[in-house]
Amino acid sequence: MRKLNILLSVILFSLLLISTGLSQQMEQLAIGSEAPLMNQSMKTVSGEDITLDKAAKANGLVVIFSCNTCPWVDRWEDRYPVISEIAAKNEVGMIALNSNENYRERGDGMEDMILRAKKMKYDFSYALDKDHEIADAFGATRTPHVYLFDADMKLVYVGAIDDNARDADAVESFYLKDAIEQMVTGQDITQSQTRSLGCTIKRVSE
Repeated sequence: MRKLNILLSVILFSLLLISTGLSQQMEQLAIGSEAPLMNQSMKTVSGEDITLDKAAKANGLVVIFSCNTCPWVDRWEDRYPVISEIAAKNEVGMIALNSNENYRERGDGMEDMILRAKKMKYDFSYALDKDHEIADAFGATRTPHVYLFDADMKLVYVGAIDDNARDADAVESFYLKDAIEQMVTGQDITQSQTRSLGCTIKRVSE
C-alpha cells in the first residue's frame, strides 16, 4: 500500500509540473473582475441549457472547473456536496464545468458526465464548456480550479477548495468555505487567492 501511495504521489506531482508551464501562459482573471461570458449557454447533464447568470443566486456563484478523468478531482470530489450545501445555505449558486474538449472521447463526453453526476449524486449543475471557451475566458488551467463571485458577479476568491486533497479530515485551511462565509457577512476575504492543484484542462491544440 505504501508503494502504491508513493507511486500515486509521483504521478500527481508530475502532472502538476506539466501544468505549471501552461498556467504561466494563460491570462488569469483578476480579483475584482466581472465574470466573463455570463450569458453563454451551456448544456447540463439534465439536458437543460444554463448560463453563469442563471446559475448564480442572490449572493453570488461558485464555479468549479472539474472533469471525470483527473485523480485530483477524485481526491477533492467528496467535498463538492459540502461546498454545495454551504453555498445553498448562504444563497450562493454553484456550477461545475467540464472544459476537457480534447477528452470528449476519453471519459469527458456528455454521456460520461451524466454517469458521473448520477454516481456522485451531484445536487448542483454540471455543464459542458464547449471548446473550453469559458475556461479560456477565466484563465482556468486545472481541475479542480475554483472561482467565487459575489452578488455583483465580481471575483472575490480563486484557487483550491482547501489545503488537503488527500484527507478531508486533515484539512486545516478551508479556503473556499471561509471565503463564502466572509463574503456573505460583508467581511474582507482573508485569503482571496491560493494555489490551485490539479490536472491540466485538456484543451484542443491550436
